[in-house]
Amino acid sequence: MTDLSPLWEVGLPLAGTAGGLGYAKVRAPRVFWSLVGLPVTQVRLAMTYRSTMDVCGLTVQPSRLRAFMVRSVARRSDVQPVPPKIRRVRGTSTGMRVTLRLPAGLEPADVMAASERLRHAWGVHSVNVIETKPGFVELRMTGYDVLRRVKMPRRSRCGPMTVPVALREDGTAFVRDYLKVPHALTLGANQSGKSMYQRNLIAGLARLDVALVGIDCKRGVEQRGYSPRLSALAVTPEEACGLLDALVEEMEARFDLLSEHGAADVWALPEKVRPVPVVVLVDEVAELFLVAGKKDEERRDRMVMQMIRLGQMARAAGIFLEVCGQRFGSDLGKGATTLRAQLTGRVVHRVNDKQTADMGLGDIAPDAVVAVTTIPPDRPGVAVAGDSSGGWSRIRTPELTAADAATICAEYAHLTPALQRLAAYRPVQLIAGKPVPPMPLFKPLPATD
Repeated sequence: MTDLSPLWEVGLPLAGTAGGLGYAKVRAPRVFWSLVGLPVTQVRLAMTYRSTMDVCGLTVQPSRLRAFMVRSVARRSDVQPVPPKIRRVRGTSTGMRVTLRLPAGLEPADVMAASERLRHAWGVHSVNVIETKPGFVELRMTGYDVLRRVKMPRRSRCGPMTVPVALREDGTAFVRDYLKVPHALTLGANQSGKSMYQRNLIAGLARLDVALVGIDCKRGVEQRGYSPRLSALAVTPEEACGLLDALVEEMEARFDLLSEHGAADVWALPEKVRPVPVVVLVDEVAELFLVAGKKDEERRDRMVMQMIRLGQMARAAGIFLEVCGQRFGSDLGKGATTLRAQLTGRVVHRVNDKQTADMGLGDIAPDAVVAVTTIPPDRPGVAVAGDSSGGWSRIRTPELTAADAATICAEYAHLTPALQRLAAYRPVQLIAGKPVPPMPLFKPLPATD
């Protein structure tokens, strides 16, 4: 009778290893990528790089000097096309990054157009092409769907006005940088993850030395829980009109301060007189445009005018707008398109129609409109982020409940500054039956480059 013990001794460990790798691929994709996916992809890249670049149309004919050297030195009659030269290959916990030096005749747009073919050729989940400097591009490959289970990177860009909000599909953090993009618009249908994005943004801003101002005309159902960290809150259109007037007065007072010191913006002021930055969070902006009759039109027109003024001039005064809604276009009424033009940052979640996607991204990144319309309804939090440069990327915010966001705001309530001109709209907070004393008006911030 044949002794099967050697087969058992070899087969059982192999079966266990295969089962463990299969489990890791589903439950721990980072581990599976590091152990299996990354080495396999590196070998595949090394063995098929030249042929892949050739069939993808990413090669150029060599120069006459190069062709002469090949024929004379290498003694070869055929001269092969020249692909981009690999400068660096670096593995990450989510994928791989390859830096390429483009030969004369190729541009980054050529590589971007072939990114989908490169993805299939090397068997990775996605390939994003980033121009690092003239003549150089970086292929940011992801080995698996990092947006399926969002896990924010441990290290993200830090600064006085930067907030990591979501995860990009290339595994890097999507950072809201108010010094680079002062005003932004967030769109999305119901249950698309728009509120989740706002919670992550507010939770990040709550930790910074900034003043948060909320406008939530749904009687404050979204933002009232964040009131310990809000310097002002308006929950009706009437309150919103008065609060916007107060914000414009604050902006004009800051312009007077800048003029006295000969500064171009608040970051050029001395720390002892530098006013605290203000982020205005507008939820469901359409409520500010709707009118029930003729008597409401004057108030609506005034609110829209004040928001346009803030969008045009408030950046230098350290006042920034975060506008959120389901739809935002000319159908809302006079001034909507003008205001939208001032909101250079755009984040669009799943929408109900293509026209809404055009409202959010059609004027700055037309290629991203198709990506928005393909977001599945069973993946809330997935969005497309674009900017005025025409670039865009898919992002997804990590899950954060309203209770957790409210807890973070309460934890950092001691950072809430009191703005004198907005004092009438300060939500009253009580501790042991007594009002919480406000923070001083001016709060020094570290200077930026």
